[in-house]
Amino acid sequence: MTKVTKKPAPKKTAAMKKPVVASFSFDAAVLVKRLLAASPERAREVLVRRFGLGTASERETLEAIGDRSSITRERVRQIEAAGLDAIRSHKVFAEAEVAFTEIASYIRSLGTIVSEDELLALLGKDEKARNRFRFLLVLHAAFSRERETDEFFSRWHVDASTAEHIHAALSRLYASLPDEEVLSEGDVLDRFLDELKEVNDAYKNEEVLKRWLSLSKRIGSNPLAEWGRVTAPAIRIKGIRDYAYLAIKRNGAPMHFGDVASAIGTLFSKKAHIATTHNELIKDPRFVLVGRGLYALTEWGYKPGVVRDVVREVLEKGGAMKKDAIIDEVKKVRFVKDNTILVNLNDPRYFKRMKDGRYAVA
Repeated sequence: MTKVTKKPAPKKTAAMKKPVVASFSFDAAVLVKRLLAASPERAREVLVRRFGLGTASERETLEAIGDRSSITRERVRQIEAAGLDAIRSHKVFAEAEVAFTEIASYIRSLGTIVSEDELLALLGKDEKARNRFRFLLVLHAAFSRERETDEFFSRWHVDASTAEHIHAALSRLYASLPDEEVLSEGDVLDRFLDELKEVNDAYKNEEVLKRWLSLSKRIGSNPLAEWGRVTAPAIRIKGIRDYAYLAIKRNGAPMHFGDVASAIGTLFSKKAHIATTHNELIKDPRFVLVGRGLYALTEWGYKPGVVRDVVREVLEKGGAMKKDAIIDEVKKVRFVKDNTILVNLNDPRYFKRMKDGRYAVA
């Protein structure tokens, strides 16, 4: 039997909370059983297998059902469609309108448009329950499903106009984001709000805004609740070196590699061996060794190389300078003690002291 392949659940980010399953006045299992009874027997069997409504929760493909019944894929699709139409035209469907209205109201409370994975997780506590609600969503015209694209995850909505505005706003927001940089959560929400002028203000709360942001495949967040394009290094978290980058960035100052490993465990609940962390810092150009075991971010302007090379670069760029000025400039790009700079500065093989007390390259 060929089964519908389940897509992996999206990774949890700072924008996603643990879902709380919705509560309704009706019993979905009883409702689905009554609705299925309104379809012809052959169509009912197809619907049960297509939506995973039987004893097993696996959903079967059109091809698998056709192979078992020795009919074509297209014929199975026709039987399925006829079965759904038969239910929609039966009085039991009209009697269930209150339940459908309740589901639609719940989706509106979520922001009118919700990613399929999140919506089903909120509607059902297990796969069987989620299959029942998927069947109900497909059955009623109040619910519209948008297929997954390169830009958006698959999603359901109950208001086409609002959905269209949100899609357009997300596209504009993405275009406005820098390629590599990330924004704080507050900043990205403010930008998003600026793009949502045509959307009902009733939906503009933080929870709904984050839910809408999660529809985009091109915008994401990292464990520090920073947002940006999913291709940005600070968003695309793949391993220890990426967690190390976030840890040092959060610290805002150079860190010893041992402290970086500890911070990864504290901040992200990821086990990071000290030796492994050190190796990752050495190999990645985003980090620069600025002291004994101390690493900073290259983007901060810190320079690699021994202190002597940094002093030479400072003097070549700024010309002859007094001792204190040299120390200030070197410490902007290297995390070293004053004495270390002075020892190098007083080496006559590389630097000379002029009569006015300034130093220059020898």
